[in-house]
Amino acid sequence: MAKLERSITINAPVEKVFGYVGEPTNLPEIWPSIVEIKDVQPLPSGGHSYRTEYKMAGMRFESTGEDTEWVANQRIVSKNSNGLEATVTWVFQPEAGGTKLTFEVEYTVPIPLLSKLAEAFIVKVNEREAELLLANLKDRLEA
Repeated sequence: MAKLERSITINAPVEKVFGYVGEPTNLPEIWPSIVEIKDVQPLPSGGHSYRTEYKMAGMRFESTGEDTEWVANQRIVSKNSNGLEATVTWVFQPEAGGTKLTFEVEYTVPIPLLSKLAEAFIVKVNEREAELLLANLKDRLEA
């Protein structure tokens, strides 16, 4: 399983950042590899279940996702399965009038026919994408 973690400070209140990230239909606007999120259903916890279409290494995957942990304005943990196995954690912390957002993802590269070298390449691409995702979120919320 691959794992990556990145943090960024966004000049917006925690409530605004949490509200944006906590709405699954917003994610395709900032996450380059997400093609579509559909069938969003609210959960009693405050989170959501949904279906995601995602592209990786030129291939498309569909998966189901569910927010398994939802602590308003503090933390969201989402698990994706049935196509793309991943756990995504968002941690929101007030910092200097804004929000320190930490994004962590643990995932399995779903391409068993590729070599370890290709897998390492995909992991590097995903690391750059995490940085772009956070920069996109910062740009959107600070505009």
